[in-house]
Amino acid sequence: MNGLSDVRLTMKSGELQQESAGGHLYARVGAAKPAVGRWGAFWLRLTTRRALLTLTDEQLKDVGLGREQARREAFLPFWKL
Repeated sequence: MNGLSDVRLTMKSGELQQESAGGHLYARVGAAKPAVGRWGAFWLRLTTRRALLTLTDEQLKDVGLGREQARREAFLPFWKL
């Protein structure tokens, strides 16, 4: 293996250990895992889209959006990608 692969494996093993210790939502046993994760993603999408409405024109320019594009994105339903 080359050095980069070793680093990736080391990082991945650390993530797996964290998950097995309960540090990750899907590491816990239960039937509601996918629904909880999905609602969390929906909530994040909703709040970040609404945050677009509060950005200044300079901030929107930094992320590569115009005012109208940001407005359209902000008012998309949370389930749409």
